[in-house]
Amino acid sequence: MIRSKERTAIIRSLAAGVVPSVGLQHIQVGRKDEVEAVITDLKQVEDGTSSVRFIMGNFGSGKTFFLNLISNVALKRKFAVLRADITTERRLHGSGGKARGLYSELLKNLSTTARPDGGALPSLVERWVGDLDHEIKSSGGTEDDVQTEIEKQLSQLRSLVNGYEFAKVLSRYYEGFQQQNDNLQQAALRWLRAEYSTKTEAREDLGVRSIIDDADFYDSLKLLAAFVRIAGYRGLLICLDELVVLSHRLNHTLARNNNYETILTILNDALQGTTEGLAFLFAGTEECLEDRRRGLFSYEALETRLASNRFASTSMRDLTGPVIKLESLTPEDCYVLLHNIRHVFASGDEKQYLIPDEGIASYLQHCQQRMGASYYQTPRETVKDFIGLLQILEQHPDQSWQSLLGQFNQQETQKPSAGNHSRSDDLSEFRL
Repeated sequence: MIRSKERTAIIRSLAAGVVPSVGLQHIQVGRKDEVEAVITDLKQVEDGTSSVRFIMGNFGSGKTFFLNLISNVALKRKFAVLRADITTERRLHGSGGKARGLYSELLKNLSTTARPDGGALPSLVERWVGDLDHEIKSSGGTEDDVQTEIEKQLSQLRSLVNGYEFAKVLSRYYEGFQQQNDNLQQAALRWLRAEYSTKTEAREDLGVRSIIDDADFYDSLKLLAAFVRIAGYRGLLICLDELVVLSHRLNHTLARNNNYETILTILNDALQGTTEGLAFLFAGTEECLEDRRRGLFSYEALETRLASNRFASTSMRDLTGPVIKLESLTPEDCYVLLHNIRHVFASGDEKQYLIPDEGIASYLQHCQQRMGASYYQTPRETVKDFIGLLQILEQHPDQSWQSLLGQFNQQETQKPSAGNHSRSDDLSEFRL
């Protein structure tokens, strides 16, 4: 049986054309090779390396689904996971708090096994501090001993940019933990989430001389990756969606190139092995990668590093490079996907299926006639309409799926074609 909470989340998300955040295992199809390639990356990150992958595909091809799926896999492997969408106001590089805004959004969405829905930073820090406090005091230690142990474990962070301040903020959090001073604990969490906009305010609240600002975006992520490993996690996975914002919504060439320079730095560090315990997943359209005027390939250093293997082909894919292009689902994959959705809609009870197997086949045949090959290349609309069909059948049990598909086919046939305008068209008499 499928839990009611998962069923509701999956159905509502798919009906709206968005990816559900829970229950992905119930509807997953295909992508076996791509998933295994990224899992290999995660295993290497666990061993102390880092990785960067660019997940590219057309709109509706399943990029966000893939990111959510890998996030769930990473959580099960005891990773901490950060998720955010890039926007014009939240990006990798920018002034006026734009990079700091993206960092804050990532930290707000921090997920762990205990808090898979995000907001895990307070529990992560408190659990680490609380476990140390309990371990040392149960062995006869004092608060000073706990403070000494915290400083000892965090000493490796001081070689990183802002590492000294990061360690001091965590020490201040422990002070608030001991004194039951919620204000001090919240101030420490605010600093960790980059919510301080001035150094003066941070110095008054915490006694530190610096804050996480726009220029510290990537350095702060490296710090966080080091800390989560100290706290017992195997690594930090960072998923950044909507890479197309950088290529096609930033109109200034300098702004785009500054963001591309940050991506290049991240990529170089991963390729050269200078960072540890950190994995990046960027998702975007193929256009935002290959457009030589505005895309990543417009930045020569990135084009060199992200170019595809010349010996690879559609029959012999190379999944070891940084770019993974999501292949189209096959018609068989689409059939299995709709079969899984039907199973979720029935809460896992085969007796409650609203449409038989032949109905799914008939629906897919209709989709192929209506949309051509795009029904399985970008299956979002196919899934949305199928959910709509199931919802109508659920609310109107007197209707049959045959009659509904027949009505739908008739409506599609009656739609006027693009070149068949009537004389009443507002622009039919337009002259220049």
